[in-house]
Amino acid sequence: MKERRAIPPDGGYGWVVVMSAFFIMGLTAAVLKNFGLFFLDIQTHFGVRTSTTSWVTSTTIAMFHLGAPAASALTLQSSQRVVIIVGGLLSSAGMLLASLDLSLPWLYLTMGILQGMGISFSWIPANSMVSHYFDRWRPIAYAIASSGECVFAIMFGPLFQWLIETYSWQGALLIIGGLQLNLCVCGALMRPLETVQNPIQQTKDGVEADAAVLPPKRKPLFHFSLLRKPELLLYILFAIFAAAGFFIPPLFLVPFANSLGIDKYWPASILSVLAFADLAGRLICGWVANMRLLRNLQLLTMVVTLLGVVLLLLPIGHNYWSILVFSSLYGFLFGCVVAIHVTSIVDIVTLEAFDSGLGLFMLFRSIGGFIGPPAAGWLVDEMNDYGVAFYFSGLCLITSAVFVVLVDLLIQRRKDVKAEGQQAMNQLEDWEGGKVK
Repeated sequence: MKERRAIPPDGGYGWVVVMSAFFIMGLTAAVLKNFGLFFLDIQTHFGVRTSTTSWVTSTTIAMFHLGAPAASALTLQSSQRVVIIVGGLLSSAGMLLASLDLSLPWLYLTMGILQGMGISFSWIPANSMVSHYFDRWRPIAYAIASSGECVFAIMFGPLFQWLIETYSWQGALLIIGGLQLNLCVCGALMRPLETVQNPIQQTKDGVEADAAVLPPKRKPLFHFSLLRKPELLLYILFAIFAAAGFFIPPLFLVPFANSLGIDKYWPASILSVLAFADLAGRLICGWVANMRLLRNLQLLTMVVTLLGVVLLLLPIGHNYWSILVFSSLYGFLFGCVVAIHVTSIVDIVTLEAFDSGLGLFMLFRSIGGFIGPPAAGWLVDEMNDYGVAFYFSGLCLITSAVFVVLVDLLIQRRKDVKAEGQQAMNQLEDWEGGKVK
């Protein structure tokens, strides 16, 4: 029985999917982005070094990425709806158990492993749903969905700070865990696109049979064969270096501002302003990508390079306003990168292999996410200066941009070879047609 993928509706119920994904991004990535507000309280509570405390966030980031192939495989076997609901339960359980404050290793297990897996099981299927529901409007639809991370981060910055001050960091984690139960509601709204099947199939005896009564062909669990594509391998290298730099600034911005003597509520406001700029970057870059003035990979190269430069300059700020300016630029460019770096996977592996391609991308990106924050924490401990964390982050991002350039060159070279081959075939057909005449 033949089966083909449903045509993306580019609207309709797709906008419900986008709004559901909007809330999922907020209740997962925005929570992770504000982990820096808990950093100093946890470090002081347990009396450990900066690098030791950073392993909590690093474990969360690593599990977020390592869980991606499992999330993709489960999505292919069941549905995005089921996987998102499971992710919501895992995320909520992670925060609720972390609030018990049993030990630092207990936080590695709960805030790290459980929360990270929950984020992965919610975030990956949400991205998948948006990509499958949209084609022409995919960049802007994804930009709107991903902007939920920014909108919630704007609110979560001051809210988390107030919760910590009022209920302690343990009480704040308990309340956040309750909020994350809403991921299950978002998952319930994710209606899978039905695949279109041929209604009639010829049997061996020439008798027509209803295709619906035949067992569907078993879907492959995962397309590991995609790793044979050099373009994807180079894009994975981009992911590793970019992830090593991505997660450092949100984690160290608050401690950096505190080290300069800035009052504790002002650093929280920096995260909110950063989130506003992030939101603007996602929407503007999504709109620019939809106009197709540049190839997605060309645009990605530009914004990643600029992001690295901004992070290298950020430590020169020694007061609230200078840090705010650089943080705003960082937030805007970060939003630009997020708006297009996932949808660019479609350009590399096609939509049919997107779920597996995203899973592999996230799996290997975990290497950078796992190493980046602790490496930056170690540098801070050795140099006794939070600024070196931003230098490290900037260098990683500039290095990652080199691999995006190589990916774009390979894809364009393949397209040129294919076009030349097609042109030669057309000329041969014209010549043979003229000879027959």
